[in-house]
Amino acid sequence: MKAIGKNIVIRQVDEEIKTASGLVLSGEDTNQLRYKRGKVVTPGTEVKTLSEGDEIYYDKAQSYTMIIHDEQFTIIQERDVVVVL
Repeated sequence: MKAIGKNIVIRQVDEEIKTASGLVLSGEDTNQLRYKRGKVVTPGTEVKTLSEGDEIYYDKAQSYTMIIHDEQFTIIQERDVVVVL
């Protein structure tokens, strides 16, 4: 599998978010957040700033999901990456 152009194939990373008071947010609560965490599976041919395995935060409103070889992947554009960890 190879992404073309400025597209990036990522795998979503489930994360546990703890508030300042120590409460742990459920998966349902974290789905309401605008930005999600993911791991780069393959960057597109024109993406110069990311490489395979990088962990990122991306704008989930600009993403879409595909099932490839019975696995679920998220596809985003390079411009939708907001933070590289």
